[in-house]
Amino acid sequence: MDIGAIAHNVRSIKALIGPVVQLMAVVKADAYGHGAVPVARAALGAGAEWLGVALPEEGTALRAAGITAPILVFGPTPPFQVEEVVAGGLDQMVHSVSLAEALSRAAEKRRRRVAVHLKVDTGMGRVGVPVEGVSRLATAIARLPGLLLRGAMTHFAAADAPDLAHARGQLRRFREALASPALGGAPSLLRHAANSAATFALPEARLDLVRIGIALYGCTPFPEGAPPLPLRPALSLTTRVAQVGWVGPGATISYGCTFVAPARMRIATLPVGYADGFPRALSNRGVVLVRGKRAPVVGRVCMDMVMVDVTGIPEVEEGEPVTLLGAQGEETISAEAWGAWAETVSYEILSGIGARVPRVFVGEDGAAAPAPPTPPGRTKADRPQPTARRRHRRPPPRRAPRRRAP
Repeated sequence: MDIGAIAHNVRSIKALIGPVVQLMAVVKADAYGHGAVPVARAALGAGAEWLGVALPEEGTALRAAGITAPILVFGPTPPFQVEEVVAGGLDQMVHSVSLAEALSRAAEKRRRRVAVHLKVDTGMGRVGVPVEGVSRLATAIARLPGLLLRGAMTHFAAADAPDLAHARGQLRRFREALASPALGGAPSLLRHAANSAATFALPEARLDLVRIGIALYGCTPFPEGAPPLPLRPALSLTTRVAQVGWVGPGATISYGCTFVAPARMRIATLPVGYADGFPRALSNRGVVLVRGKRAPVVGRVCMDMVMVDVTGIPEVEEGEPVTLLGAQGEETISAEAWGAWAETVSYEILSGIGARVPRVFVGEDGAAAPAPPTPPGRTKADRPQPTARRRHRRPPPRRAPRRRAP
């Protein structure tokens, strides 16, 4: 995880949007698999003013790490979690009177006020009050003593599309909602609508704040094309060759025998699989980088292992570093490429990297990351030792010996 890339991307976007518009770094889903706390700190240090999360527990985890910046919870928080929102000093998206009332009750118990952002559904069809319901919800929020209406927001469904007609229609409806008398013309509200795609493609949607998600991590939000400024991918995913050997013509590889060797081949087994975030959809279609060359995936991706063809790279040995995502030599494999091969999006690729994959963070100085973990089969002394302390269970207390009856 290149923390310097996160900071670079924030600075680049801040330069694009100017000094008046605020930037929210979206760090939900463990910062799209990158690590929420280090990413949040890097983004805030580079100029981001806000953080965005999906769940209250994501926000309280950031608070527990000492982060004091404003944090907005996007998700429709259920009533049993409103106490966590209040205790963590989090801002909460509000889409219904019932959620507003639950938040207010929880805030009054603690003698606090919770800042809320009224969510308007302008065409996403997911969460939010319709434009015609804004007046009722805003009036209810104003009457609840435990709430402070800090913002109003909406979310674009197709700001990444070549035709922005739908996004412009959403923006028009959002402006209509903001004109509701119940909002008082919204002179002091923090108005926000733009995600990464809209920030680049629809400048008029930047309003008071932009919510930057995928672009924060150096990926393009557009299915085709690139954003109008250089972004640096923050993540690389590496492993090592666990085994390498020859198979003869007609040999089958992996479950289902979906790959049959057409000739004598050299196969390398990698200790990574779909439980780690290497998609099963890359079976017989993905590639990895070994010694700066592309090695195609052969056979089905397993839960813990994947096999690749290294016939054209005869010098490959066990323990060889392998790049799954990122650059090696002159070659690069991006999250967007994985998304295209797996017929999904880079968002799913990044956030799908499993929790058992160690995260190594590189500082802004750009220092090289440590070597990837040693594959199974090596001695314990050869394997990198964990930096975190392990908790040891206390041994059970000794019981006094029973006295035998005379």
